[in-house]
Amino acid sequence: MRNTVKIQNLKCGGCANTIVTQLSKLEGISEVSVNNDTDEVSFTTASETDITTVKNKLSHLGYPVEGDANSLPKKAKSFVSCAVGRMSKIDDHLSS
Repeated sequence: MRNTVKIQNLKCGGCANTIVTQLSKLEGISEVSVNNDTDEVSFTTASETDITTVKNKLSHLGYPVEGDANSLPKKAKSFVSCAVGRMSKIDDHLSS
């Protein structure tokens, strides 16, 4: 089933790259996409319980779902995730 969640701390394509990469590694999750204009992450899940897994992973990466607590450590994690995503994007581009 297709799901969309609105997240916090989404800043750029580096953030989006990290989110797509990390969520795509989760079992039962596919077709991950990020809309930077609307701060939304869309994905397909095999079951209802997978939605909770995605929300937990997003929070762990520093991108809590809108309405959830957005502490300073989560904001800091999002900057780290953003930087990692930017570097991965550059590495992918250079190796192509």
